[in-house]
Amino acid sequence: MASAPDVFAEPAPGIAVRAVPGTQVAHDFKRSYLSQDGWALYAAAGSTGTPLVALVVEGSNEVTSAEMRIGRSTATADIAACAALPAEATGPAATAEVGGVRFTRFSASDAAMSHYQSVESYRTVHDGACYAIDLIIAGTRPEVYDPPRTPPFSGDAAQQRLADALAAVHWTR
Repeated sequence: MASAPDVFAEPAPGIAVRAVPGTQVAHDFKRSYLSQDGWALYAAAGSTGTPLVALVVEGSNEVTSAEMRIGRSTATADIAACAALPAEATGPAATAEVGGVRFTRFSASDAAMSHYQSVESYRTVHDGACYAIDLIIAGTRPEVYDPPRTPPFSGDAAQQRLADALAAVHWTR
């Protein structure tokens, strides 16, 4: 069976993402109250990377949203700190392979004023650039709406769709 076509691809030897059913491609990172819209979540002040692509789970809204963001920086400071854990990390780092490339993986979460965010992040230096992949589930507690709202999908469904998106990441050769 042939693999899905790419919905995003950098020139070789960059990063690429195959199409994932149930997601939509976006080229900006401006969807969540708690998520910075820079090239990577938890990037240091003054960081100068580029947001590349986001795969947003269909149905995402202000109650619950899920997306995979990919960004890249070639700034010397970002490359040097690429695998460093941010203060927001909620545990130790681990390693994981994404598309055959080794990444540092960490988790983070945040909550404020009825909003929440759960993040699984991946960082690597590949071919002279720091790549950031952030899997984000975010939203607002549904009971704060009048009347209470129904989330568009469950947390488990969001995690599965994000796992599918991460599995669609590969590298151009």
